[in-house]
Amino acid sequence: MKYYFCFLFLIISFTAKGQFTVSGMVRAENTNLPISEAEVYLTNLSKSTTTDSEGRFMFEDIPQGEHTIVVFNYEYEIVEQPIVVAANTTVNFELSLLGETLSEVVITKRKERIFALKQLRDVEGTAIYAGKKSEVVVMDNLTANLATGNARQIYAQVVGLNIYENNDAGLQLNIGGRGLNPNRTANFNTRQNGYDISADVLGYPESYYTPPAEAIEQIEVVRGAASLQYGTQFGGLINFKLKQPNPSKPIEWISRQTIGSYDLFTSFNSLSGTVDNVSYYTYLNYKTGNDFRPNSQFDSYNAFGKIAYAIDDRTTVSGEFSYLNYLAQQPGGLTDSQFEEDPTFSNRTRNWFKVDWKLYALLLEHEVSTKTELSLNLFALDASRKSVGFRENRVSQNDDLDAPRELIVGNFRNWGAEGRFLTRYNLLDEEHTLLLGVKYYQSNNEERQGPGTNGSDADFSFADDQYPNYPRQSNFTFPNLNLAFFGENIFQLSDRFSVTPGFRVEYIKTESEGFYKRINFDNAGNPILNETIPDNRVFDRAFVLAGVGLSYKANSSLEFYGNFSQNYRSVTFNDIRITNPSLTVDPNITDEKGYTADLGVRGRFNRLVSYDVSAFFLSYEDRLGVILRAVSDIQQERFRGNIGDAVTYGLESFIDWNVWNTFSENREVRFSVFSNVALTDSEYTASEENNVTGNKVEFIPAINLKTGINFGYKDFLGSFQYTYLSKQFTDATNSERDFQSQSGIVGEIPAYDILDASFSYTYKWFRLEAGINNLLDSSYFVRRATGYPGPGIIPSQPRTYYAGIQFKL
Repeated sequence: MKYYFCFLFLIISFTAKGQFTVSGMVRAENTNLPISEAEVYLTNLSKSTTTDSEGRFMFEDIPQGEHTIVVFNYEYEIVEQPIVVAANTTVNFELSLLGETLSEVVITKRKERIFALKQLRDVEGTAIYAGKKSEVVVMDNLTANLATGNARQIYAQVVGLNIYENNDAGLQLNIGGRGLNPNRTANFNTRQNGYDISADVLGYPESYYTPPAEAIEQIEVVRGAASLQYGTQFGGLINFKLKQPNPSKPIEWISRQTIGSYDLFTSFNSLSGTVDNVSYYTYLNYKTGNDFRPNSQFDSYNAFGKIAYAIDDRTTVSGEFSYLNYLAQQPGGLTDSQFEEDPTFSNRTRNWFKVDWKLYALLLEHEVSTKTELSLNLFALDASRKSVGFRENRVSQNDDLDAPRELIVGNFRNWGAEGRFLTRYNLLDEEHTLLLGVKYYQSNNEERQGPGTNGSDADFSFADDQYPNYPRQSNFTFPNLNLAFFGENIFQLSDRFSVTPGFRVEYIKTESEGFYKRINFDNAGNPILNETIPDNRVFDRAFVLAGVGLSYKANSSLEFYGNFSQNYRSVTFNDIRITNPSLTVDPNITDEKGYTADLGVRGRFNRLVSYDVSAFFLSYEDRLGVILRAVSDIQQERFRGNIGDAVTYGLESFIDWNVWNTFSENREVRFSVFSNVALTDSEYTASEENNVTGNKVEFIPAINLKTGINFGYKDFLGSFQYTYLSKQFTDATNSERDFQSQSGIVGEIPAYDILDASFSYTYKWFRLEAGINNLLDSSYFVRRATGYPGPGIIPSQPRTYYAGIQFKL
């Protein structure tokens, strides 16, 4: 490692030859006046810039050879021109005025075209994505149910994702992939505008907060290789980039009101603008409604504010605040027989869930020079989640309304800082890029479990004095400390081929301080033992992760890529100490280790077809999982621990074909089709547990298909999307469905398919939206919850409708 760093810093001092500047001016053809804020792209080098107030632009350190420049502005025709660079080059552009008001179809098509140019480039700000499996969801390109954050529509073009549906208008996001548990997206590093938003990145990496889809500009998804820059996790990165302040207006107002099935109402209102050097963006989002089952009402308040100040042309500082408060009643889970008989049934009237989330962030971005940038992100979380109710693993059992409910309260207070330094340097006639970063993260979480009240309201107060012998009681604090140092370097070995090695040095200190109670009862239910057991632990570990990415760009429209990255997932004391009647947890549970590899090809044909086809391989050591094992001749238990070693592998493919533009020049019509297919297999290769080796890994459908069409005429847009997932197991013993069982926790998730339809029409400042989700009214479920919001089968929604109006001024 020492020699590696010495080599990197040494080569920065070299000055190479063969690098030139490309500059020019962009003017309007009809007036010969300069066009400011036009976007200029060097597509084959993934470089972009914008013109200044005089219409000028410049790229520095451009290698000699053939390149392609694209110039874009919404009011003008797009210009694309090849150039040959053999010396410092000047090239000027004259853009033709469109001379018409663009329809919604044309605007959407132009956005899609530019998006094809703006997929995660090799370098974005102070981050490196060269050679990585990356996907971007651009929200403006979607015709989908954004008001409820319908995840299967929003992530339809992200390959291989497995999605849990919560039926709560998108208050929580539950996605996984490649055999990773989707529960609260815990196997991804989840960020908003580049900073962490989960409860505790290492100690409790679950995301109770998800920004509303109506506020998101784009969603960046980077698979397992992101562990070198963003954390150790197997899943990779999900980064929600919220909408930016309007740079050309002092105030812009957007208001969206939506109604839907089961008393759904959502209201989203935002303000943004720029005044001199100050810009701002803020929104308020309210959601309320019921689910199709009784006992399922919810209310949510979500607010966000951002203010940014441009100190000068090179330095910007911004502050952000996010707030979420929601209360939801939860109807509980079902057994298999209950689901088949009546999926609308609920026998839980006293289960409630409450989240209070406050996020703070301060970001400094500074351009040291045209080649060097640095950023510093300070962030903090002050949050809580509370759940109260009846959650015995005998799901068919009726709630004893006179008995206390179980109450779990978690408080999360953490803060962190992440600094990044990125510089470009010349060596041997090529430009290379070095990224170095450091992260400090500290948390002090609290988790308490015990008896709640015996009422039916949303009362989250403990009743210890009234019920001292309640069987599940604990009280813990979890101080965690994380230090990380990471780096990557793009070695541009030629104009087409690059190698990007990287590393991450990680130090994790996990602690638990507190106690749990051991309470035994005789056969008559009388307490015969009630003792308090201290459980204080300290767990230190330090390790290095390494990886490498490869990229070969045959031309501006074709890239071959591959990557390899080590991964690590730390087990948390929080997982161990919360007593769950549905599970027995191994007290000696340990961390997971392994690696991820991708190999693929991506590109486009004549801007009519875009595609990404790849193969992947994941290897787990000491994979955490759940098995059904015998306790006695007549009793079994669900056991969670390090089940064994496992591998997951498969093919992932995405293709999007602009059918109409292939055969017609009529710009007012849109018709395209897409196909998103993941074929995945898996196996437990070794295990000390019985009946595990050779089994399939949990949460992996062999076939994961999403396909659909997008169409439109002038200001009308529409989409149909079909989703199919084959059956998947929920435990390492590959248990089948048991209709005689009184627990809906054990068993497979059967195959299911859904059809969704969405439409929109725009007229001047107004947009009307409507749609039908689950058009064919399929009866299905996608999860077996082991705790809240179950336990048991959580049925998914039947056919639902929504309609909304947007006003923009």
